Amino acid sequence: MKILITGGCGFIGSHTCVELQNAGFDVVIADNLSNSKEEVIDRIEKITNKRPEFIKANLADEKECDEVFNTFSDINGVINFAAYKAVGESMDVPVKYYKNNLGILLNVLDNMQKHKIKYFVQSSSCTVYGEPDSLPIKETSPVKDATSPYGHTKQIAEQMLSFIVGKDIDAIALRYFNPIGAHKTALIGELPNGVPNNLLPFITQTAAGIRKELKVFGNDYPTSDGTCIRDYIHVVDLAKAHVVAMNRLINEKNKKPLEFFNIGTGHGYSVLEIINSFERSTGEKLNWSFAPRRAGDIIQIWADTQLAEEELGWKAQEDIDSMTSSAWNWQLQLKEE
Repeated sequence: MKILITGGCGFIGSHTCVELQNAGFDVVIADNLSNSKEEVIDRIEKITNKRPEFIKANLADEKECDEVFNTFSDINGVINFAAYKAVGESMDVPVKYYKNNLGILLNVLDNMQKHKIKYFVQSSSCTVYGEPDSLPIKETSPVKDATSPYGHTKQIAEQMLSFIVGKDIDAIALRYFNPIGAHKTALIGELPNGVPNNLLPFITQTAAGIRKELKVFGNDYPTSDGTCIRDYIHVVDLAKAHVVAMNRLINEKNKKPLEFFNIGTGHGYSVLEIINSFERSTGEKLNWSFAPRRAGDIIQIWADTQLAEEELGWKAQEDIDSMTSSAWNWQLQLKEE
């Protein structure tokens, strides 16, 4: 089986390529490298002893997306990671997010129908739930008003899939929580271009002296320590969930044409708890201070993972200290280059 990974040079995409190849799949990566680097291909090959095929393409452009599918006519399934993903940035430039994230999805699904490709896994997000009424979040919990354009694109994407999938496409949308960490080899990890929008790369860059100080956005939230709470999951655990989801579709184990699964640990950690874990697991002291709340941030959210455990046979394995220490090992490896 050959699987197309859109955005495969990115953080989650690259780790998923590794797990797919380890599971025996052939992989094609399509990426415009707007927030990643082509050298990731070399790193994936070094980990797996197998080089994924690669094509540089802006999948939001209809002609470029068509070219990808015409070039690789033997694709059996698609895992879609290609999207802009920063909550804060999406508040500043919402049109950019709607055009890119939804344009990519439409172009990919259009080509899947043209080329009769049946299996599709969508990178969705816990942001589809908005600000939850109760915790933990179940797949049956209400999808409330989005708190950011980024989250809204994920909601619309799921709605689009509900109308498009059926006899010619079967799909699974994985609603992941907050992926962090890096591969145990320290050969791949999270490497955003410019200033990081996510917490852990900002932590590691601050500890490495690249950033002067970490700003913790808000200390007056109604949580145990006043900071936001998230369900952080190791990126390798998350990558493995995509392999399981694709196998479920290929083996026709899915119970509906479109299924949704929460992918998290089922445990919420505050920003301060992440900082404490980083300092504990690495021995590094972090320079940080509080800053005003950031627009678009949800107060607290964590997953009910029972459905994924029962239906997919998947469960997160890595603990929080493993997540933070692996991210630091990745940062140290970058520093040596």
